[in-house]
Amino acid sequence: MRIAFLVAVLGGAVFYSYIAFIDLNFLTRTGRLGPGFFPRFIGVGMALMTVWAILDALGDRRRVAAGGPEGDNDAPAGTWSDAVLLIALALGYAVLLRLFGGFVATLVYLVVTLSLLNPGRHVQNALVAVLLPVGVYILFDRILNANMPPALFDILPF
Repeated sequence: MRIAFLVAVLGGAVFYSYIAFIDLNFLTRTGRLGPGFFPRFIGVGMALMTVWAILDALGDRRRVAAGGPEGDNDAPAGTWSDAVLLIALALGYAVLLRLFGGFVATLVYLVVTLSLLNPGRHVQNALVAVLLPVGVYILFDRILNANMPPALFDILPF
């Protein structure tokens, strides 16, 4: 299941990188960094890290198949219900993103996802669920002046 998930992520990373290289300019006409600067680095980095994770997963699989012990940090065996849960969470995030915008959708998504996938660590989950959207909002909306995804229902004043 892990390898199938990573291959799907790799497909998304390659598609993202393709769009960044084909459709977005690296530099503007005036020589300043263009809209393709960050997406190119993010896409290539995401693809390289995913390939690395796939190779690591294949190595773990070969070791266990050869009769070796499972590693301490190996994930427990996943089931199709886990995959369906992750797909449902991603679709729910897409709906929330359209309805409530980037900040609220990310906050709600992280609270729900972390409570399901990281049970028992309430303080850690709360900190990640609050600090990550706040950090993204400050970075993109305030520092880089790139607006967060708009909402159909504006429930926050910013």
